[in-house]
Amino acid sequence: MDTSIFSAENYQWQLSLITLVTVLLVPFLAQFIIKLVPTFKRTAKINHEAYEQRQTLSYWKPIVNRSKIWGIAAQLSIFAFILPFCMTAEAQPWWKYPLDIFIILMFYDFFYYLVHRFLFHDGGFGPGPLMWVHAVHHQRRNPCREDSAYLHPIETCAGLYLYGASIGVLAMIMGDFNVITIIITWIAFSEINLHNHDLMEEKEQKFPFKYLKYMSFMHHVHHARFTAGNFATISLFYDWLFGTYDVGEGWKRPNDKKAVEPKAS
Repeated sequence: MDTSIFSAENYQWQLSLITLVTVLLVPFLAQFIIKLVPTFKRTAKINHEAYEQRQTLSYWKPIVNRSKIWGIAAQLSIFAFILPFCMTAEAQPWWKYPLDIFIILMFYDFFYYLVHRFLFHDGGFGPGPLMWVHAVHHQRRNPCREDSAYLHPIETCAGLYLYGASIGVLAMIMGDFNVITIIITWIAFSEINLHNHDLMEEKEQKFPFKYLKYMSFMHHVHHARFTAGNFATISLFYDWLFGTYDVGEGWKRPNDKKAVEPKAS
């Protein structure tokens, strides 16, 4: 593991600034473009209506605003103290971009799965130490897009720093990532987490809308009960792998007693 990347000579603050501006600007501009697609326009309308209803709750806005303030501070510190050491503008082979993007997102998702399951929930071996933190987010049993920010500040910072640390650790193992890779993965990380909370119409049957509806539905299954599965956020691969995939019927914990049907005599 090469820790020399965190040297003053490798501090690329200009690239980090470009990345920050891009990851803020691209989603902002994209929202106007994707609303030209009828499905996305309907989804935006549904979530905006839910957001307006949330605004009538006296406790909702202070919690969201507090979370956003802490989130901005955490992101700025990541862009100032982690990412400048982890990126390069040097061109790379074409195949390395998708490979690096996949590795970063899945590496992060593995550790997010563990944190979410064992720190924020009863992961099957007893209550996690931060269940009280995550209980704030689970007050929203049927969340909308804006509820993605309905978080305790500890959870807000934990998710962001886990992602930043994932890039930092991988950079020590794999070397600097191209700035394009960092931009794409950061936008994907942010937008997937937002979309998981989207309310969507049930009738979406065509790709990619059917898959997007499936992603949102499975995260809503997780929100519906504090004992539900589906702990990963980028994909459900780790839930499938570790037996916590949940379509609304629950998942079997390691210490659960499974009833045995009596044999016919």
